[in-house]
Amino acid sequence: MSSDEDFSLVPDSQSEDTLEGIKASIKNYKVLPLTIGSALKSETLPLKKKYDQLMEETKELTKTIQDRRDLKQQFKHRTDKLTQDLEADKRSYGDQLANEKSKLDLLKQEELKLVAEIKETNAAIKEEEANKKHLMQQADVFTSVPERDMVFKGATGNANNKQEFEMKPHIVYPMDGGTALITFEEEVVARKILELKKHQVDLGGECSITVEARPVHLMLPKLVEIDSEVSSQRILISNLPRMETETLVDKLEIHFSKTKNGGGEVADCEYLSDSETVVLTFAENIAKRVVQNEFHDLSVQKKKHTVRVTPFLNGKISNLKTKMTQCPRAVMLTGIPDIMERETLQDLLEIHFQKNTNGGGEIEAFLYNPLGEHTSAVFGGVTPDSEDEEQ
Repeated sequence: MSSDEDFSLVPDSQSEDTLEGIKASIKNYKVLPLTIGSALKSETLPLKKKYDQLMEETKELTKTIQDRRDLKQQFKHRTDKLTQDLEADKRSYGDQLANEKSKLDLLKQEELKLVAEIKETNAAIKEEEANKKHLMQQADVFTSVPERDMVFKGATGNANNKQEFEMKPHIVYPMDGGTALITFEEEVVARKILELKKHQVDLGGECSITVEARPVHLMLPKLVEIDSEVSSQRILISNLPRMETETLVDKLEIHFSKTKNGGGEVADCEYLSDSETVVLTFAENIAKRVVQNEFHDLSVQKKKHTVRVTPFLNGKISNLKTKMTQCPRAVMLTGIPDIMERETLQDLLEIHFQKNTNGGGEIEAFLYNPLGEHTSAVFGGVTPDSEDEEQ
């Protein structure tokens, strides 16, 4: 072995691939004798070069770490900013949501209001349609009045002084058995009879009866409202020719039963003598079609006669108010026994209450109903302010 090989290099346990290992190797190389310097020089140069390379890599790594720290800081800053923006957006969204909810509530309230207005409008439309129908019926009512020739014979006056509609009822008053109704000509006589109350009536032959006088109360209408509507089955025929009623009714039935005249099956035909008109009833609802032709020609004794056809009105009481009223001239006698003929007893009672000595006076009407019989008195021409009874 040569002198150059007397020394062997014992490398440190640390790896030369690491920075610490390289430093240790350099330190060991420095303490070697100069005799091995030339031998180590060739090996140190690569290590130094590698060391420099590692230092350069360390710097780059340090720079990379710093860059990453800066990038991390930037990311953190951006994250914080994004978090703040997110919170701000969340608050803004919450405010916007609350605002939109408030708007929605207002829209719902407005919708409810509009629905209520629609209902009111529909109700108003129905009411207007009903009014329109009523006005059309009133127009039909106006045309349904039979035409009559009128001549003015009165004096003109103030329209504000017009009289109200006056109705004279026709009242049927059922009588109990053993009673009598008397209508005096004067109210004072009736009051005197009622004040005396008990009356002894002489029947002759030492026979007499005692009757009791009571006031007569009638239920009179105070207010009457009547709704009229045009009938769908009946028509009113006026301007009739002068002829026998039966023949006239037959002609009208035949004429209006023909479809060419706009008619149909006739259910009834009634002549009204007070107005000289005829009410014709169809089996079906065709009256509206028939009245579209107002005038119809009838053949009467080989001549044409024109009759007028108008709608027929059905009346219905919509409001009725009544009150009890005492008849000022009428008196009811009760407690009359059935002891003799009806006509004889009625004459004796009438004679008794005609005498002034008995508190009576002139009698306008007298009606007696014996026991066990049914009789009704009819009161006519009675008004709430001034009653005039007829029996």
